[in-house]
Amino acid sequence: MRTAFALALALAPLLRSGPAAAAEGCAHCPEMVVIPAGQFAMGVAAGEEERASLPVEFRNRSEPRRSVTVKRFSAGKFEVTRGQYRVFAEATGRSGEGCFVWSRDAFEMRPANSWRSPGFPQDDAHPATCVSWEDANAYATWLSQQTGRKYRLLTEAEWEYAARAGTTTTRYWGDDPDRSCDYANGADRTTAARVPAWKDWHVADCDDRYAYTAPVGSYRPNAFGLYDMLGNVEEWTQDCWIAHYRGAPTDGSAVTAGDCSLRVVRGGSWDDSPVGVPAAYRVGSPATVRVYRRGFRVASDM
Repeated sequence: MRTAFALALALAPLLRSGPAAAAEGCAHCPEMVVIPAGQFAMGVAAGEEERASLPVEFRNRSEPRRSVTVKRFSAGKFEVTRGQYRVFAEATGRSGEGCFVWSRDAFEMRPANSWRSPGFPQDDAHPATCVSWEDANAYATWLSQQTGRKYRLLTEAEWEYAARAGTTTTRYWGDDPDRSCDYANGADRTTAARVPAWKDWHVADCDDRYAYTAPVGSYRPNAFGLYDMLGNVEEWTQDCWIAHYRGAPTDGSAVTAGDCSLRVVRGGSWDDSPVGVPAAYRVGSPATVRVYRRGFRVASDM
């Protein structure tokens, strides 16, 4: 593990200086990082979910762990920001009203909430949220048309490979969730103190300085030079939802069978307890649904 991590760390600065930077002359385009081809163990390690006390209903979704090969591609250095998404939404007339938020003990749809106003303070340096899979996919299509370069969402395998960045630990900084505040924006002491609904929830025993979303790039990157791969906002991927990895591709491509009305979401968010922010954790969600803690980043083939 240390050898792979050291190699990734050595390569990252060289790769970031390559042709995958933001499109020349495109101020609103995401900055991109080249991710080298490689092979990794995708999925949850034996005993990891039990040790973390993950609720039983969320277990076994990231099994069986298996070897997956990923081709070279580029990924957004940051999650797509509200400012970047604003350019798209205003150019295309995409309104985005209606977003699910957590209220007391359940999610409720609030028609007035949107990426412009998710229910907590943001500026254009924060990640776009209240974005559905359909919105994210439409953004990638629009960006491709604007630049002549093919953008898309990451496949689930690409996402986990990029998030792990050569590591095999629970998170790319290690196994200790209480070290998260240097690397990720999750539920922590700040959340518990400033967000009323979270005062009695399990949070990381550290302070990441933000009760809600943080400006992208506020924490340490992983060894591939990617920021906020865990925490801040959950990220949509290309894949249709399947409840396990049996029969899933091992070549890094997206799952295109299963329930395609649901799409895979990865990475956890600013209001997730530590059990929701491991590299292997995954959920499925309706492609049309907008949620106050959900956004995305883009990818491009090399």
